Amino acid sequence: MKYVGKYDELPVTKVADGIERRILKTDHLMMVNVEFTDGPTENPDPFHSHPHEQVSYMIEGEIYLLVGDDEKVYLKAGDHFAIPSGVPHTIQRLTPIVRLIDCFTPLRQDFL
Repeated sequence: MKYVGKYDELPVTKVADGIERRILKTDHLMMVNVEFTDGPTENPDPFHSHPHEQVSYMIEGEIYLLVGDDEKVYLKAGDHFAIPSGVPHTIQRLTPIVRLIDCFTPLRQDFL
């Protein structure tokens, strides 16, 4: 069935050393399973922004979330965050493994 994404069967994209993602999408929404195995990191990743709205769910691990000029926020497995369109944000990984589910609308064509 084309609407089912079994984790072990989804194509894996290696983003960088220690960072992989798997994508499931419809015509207007995408879910991205991101796995970081390069932590803990000494510093946050560089800030970035995009025109997509984003909501994320922490599956495993611990991070600091940095959004705009706000103070960093500690997040752990089970926590969620939302990023509006165009708002600079980043994370710093605090544990050896961090797994997130990111959902975007509209689709991130740069990921496809």
